[in-house]
Formats: sequence, structure tokens, C-alpha cells
Amino acid sequence: MVKIAVYGKGGIGKSTTISNLSMALAEKGLKVMQIGCDPKADSTIKLHDGKRITTVLELLRTKGANASLDEMVVTGSGGVLCVEAGGPTPGMGCAGRGIIAAFDALEERDAFEIYKPDVVFYDVLGDVVCGGFAMPLRNGYADHVFVITSGENMAIYAAANIAMAVKNFSDRNYARLSGVILNKRGIENEEQKIRDFTAEIDSVVAGVLPFSPEVQKADQMNKTVIEAFPDSPMADEYRKLADSVLNLCKEG
Repeated sequence: MVKIAVYGKGGIGKSTTISNLSMALAEKGLKVMQIGCDPKADSTIKLHDGKRITTVLELLRTKGANASLDEMVVTGSGGVLCVEAGGPTPGMGCAGRGIIAAFDALEERDAFEIYKPDVVFYDVLGDVVCGGFAMPLRNGYADHVFVITSGENMAIYAAANIAMAVKNFSDRNYARLSGVILNKRGIENEEQKIRDFTAEIDSVVAGVLPFSPEVQKADQMNKTVIEAFPDSPMADEYRKLADSVLNLCKEG
């Protein structure tokens, strides 16, 4: 099982990228599980035609210990196994603690042993790398971390914080930083800027996603690019990135 945590600043296109990677790997016959770790609970929405699935925390609030694993794990497009951790009632709790509770619930129900996924993606908000948001880095949840960024300064700042957090855990044999994914936004010298950044943090560029109107069109259809436009050049970009991510994980 390859366990990958993907971090990035909010709005950087992280969930869109991960959902397309999940679909690309599912096309190869791999069993993929995608776990959304954002309180907005919209990581897997494009794998369900724009519909949000019931979150683990919602199930725990309404059913407690009676909440079953097959309610928490919902099959989406391409057979991708989808989980949304969810968040607390607004104003009533800590989002980070909510992620911890959701992870504990999955572990108590032997989620990985029962479903036996080949690849697990954790979709994690990267603006804050503390508490529950750091969970995928620790305790053996993820083995590899990839950071999605653009050439925008705030996105790079968030990526640098994530890289520092991973480095701080390096002496504990937790997840390692395996690469940076550039989601281009049309910034001047954007690709070189990110290559310089990855050299500074002693990492590599895992892939470069060009700007494509197909992403916006698929988004309006509430689908991934791979499902909406499977023969498009952008779908192939996601497939190429999926290969690169897996290869970097094998090297690590």
C-alpha cells in the first residue's frame, strides 16, 4: 500500500488534482482510496457528480459507535473509495481535532485492512500544519508527502511551511517529502521559480500541470477531467503526473 499526503494552500487546485490522480490510477486497475481532510468536506465532490458525501464526523455525531465503515467509505467514479473526515459544528470545536477523531474511527474499524487499497491519498489543507492537519505526517498514516503550489508568493510560502514541517519530523521516520507539483497560474518565470524553490528545500518537481480550460469545463460539469474529457491533452497530463508520483514513491 502506498500512502500519500498531498498538501497545498487553499484554492490552489489540490482537490481537483488529487481527484484526477485517483481516477488516473484507477484506470490502471489500482484500488484507490481518497480521504478528504478539509472541514469543507469537498475533496471527493467531483467523484460524485457534485454531491457531497456524508462525513465521518457527521456519522459519529448522529450514530456514535454504531456508525459503520461502509457508511464512512463511499465508492465514487472509477471505483475510487471516498472518505470525507469533515469538521465540527461551526463555532463548536476544532477542525484539527475533528480530523483526529475521523482517523481514529477509520482505524478502529480496520478500514485499510478491510478495503486493502493499493494507493491512499490524503487531501490536506496546507495553510495550517499543526494539530490534526499534521496527522497524515505522523503515526504511519502517510509515507510520502507531495506539495501542490503555483508560482504565487503565498502558495510558495505555504509550501515552504509544509516542507519545514516534514523536515521537523524527519528524525522520527515519519512521512518524507517526495516532490512538488506545479499547478501553473501564468506567473512570469513560474516554472523556473518553482524549480529554484524545490532546489532550496532539497526536493524535486514531480510534475507541471499547464493551465487548461478543460479543467474549468470539467469543474462546471462537476466531474474530473479524466471522466469528462478522457481523450483530452489535459487528461493525459494528469495520467503522466500519476505515473511520476508513483515512480517517486517507489524511489523513496
